[in-house]
Amino acid sequence: MKPRFAQPRSAKPRLARKVVQALVIAMLAIALLLGGSFAYAYKIEPNWIAISYVPVEMRRLAPAFQGYQIAQISDVHADQWMTQDRLLQIVKLVNYLQPDTIAITGDFVTRDAEAYEPSLVEAFKAFAPKDLTVAVLGNHDHWSSPEVIRRMLKSSNIVDVSNAVASIQRQEDVLYLAGVDDVMTQNDRLDQVLEQLPATGAAILLAHEPDFADTSAATGRFDLQISGHSHGGQVMFPFLGPPVLPPYGKKYPSGRYQVGDMVQYTNRGVGMVRPQLRFNCRPEITVFVLQTAPNSL
Repeated sequence: MKPRFAQPRSAKPRLARKVVQALVIAMLAIALLLGGSFAYAYKIEPNWIAISYVPVEMRRLAPAFQGYQIAQISDVHADQWMTQDRLLQIVKLVNYLQPDTIAITGDFVTRDAEAYEPSLVEAFKAFAPKDLTVAVLGNHDHWSSPEVIRRMLKSSNIVDVSNAVASIQRQEDVLYLAGVDDVMTQNDRLDQVLEQLPATGAAILLAHEPDFADTSAATGRFDLQISGHSHGGQVMFPFLGPPVLPPYGKKYPSGRYQVGDMVQYTNRGVGMVRPQLRFNCRPEITVFVLQTAPNSL
């Protein structure tokens, strides 16, 4: 009788098992990564405020305003997430920076302005700039109730410069803080602003929508425009950028730009709209440090 030998097992089933195990491990890793990223974008980054110091040379800036500091916040979007406690912490942080002036570039609420008016007043009354606080309205403010927002600003001792001009004086020298009302809802009147604005002296424009910079820069009258509106996209994918940007916030969505002779800066905001996530796009307080240019006029 011939001896019987065991047949060698095929390597294919073992290879298949290894492939399946590798796929399962990869899927678990992706799930953990996505879950961790979502938790970070939902819980951590929205509360992790960046403070951006931005030096700006202004050729019309008088020497008396050398080093003058303007702290900007934007897009508060008071709602169930942006509670009064959160907003008070933001105000406290701004005050800690000891700015000369505070500028707020619109979208105080997402909706229900009257419901959030008391908490906004309570928080904003605590602002303590050396000179003043100025503001303009955004598209959500107009969609909700511009009358309530303007009443809130007045109660908070904030100067509404929507289609208007405020000035800060240092002896004979003046710095102008101008603003346009919301562009997206067609309430901007740059012509009225220019009528109020003297022909000389450094001028800064508050405009909720950043892409208005093409219009304001073309006048040649403004040294700096500061804006918000885009939230930087809220989500910024590496190499791809933000998947969604709003109208009038697509060309200059985040950070510093040179538009002709004017600097445009778009603040990423402190609040959010739905989905209330931030990824690679931290909320921001901007501090502009004004500097006289070598060829100052």
